[in-house]
Amino acid sequence: VDRVLFAIAALGGVLMAGIRFARKVNPPAWVAMLHGLLAASGLTLLAYALCTQSLGDAHGTASIALVLFLVAAAGGAVMSLAYKWKQRLLPAWLVVVHATAAVLGFLVLLFAAFAIA
Repeated sequence: VDRVLFAIAALGGVLMAGIRFARKVNPPAWVAMLHGLLAASGLTLLAYALCTQSLGDAHGTASIALVLFLVAAAGGAVMSLAYKWKQRLLPAWLVVVHATAAVLGFLVLLFAAFAIA
């Protein structure tokens, strides 16, 4: 379930990055809020799974994914509170760092999921 939430959130992230880089404006607030809600839900489920389930060898890999998602979440919070809330254009470098951490986290999570199977 968490992988599905992250995948849907990723689609929203791609849409928002496209708006930011193509139009040079911030994406609509409702898209950003939906993106954050889905990503935070996935993050919560991942943390819950790490705390309650025995994942065997994949536990360490899934923990790395969690850390990467937490870095992405921190970047998203900064973008929302320090830039979007104040109606300032999101800095391109922060969008790229946020996206990089999230994509790496998703890839590591997929690796962990296939290691479990």
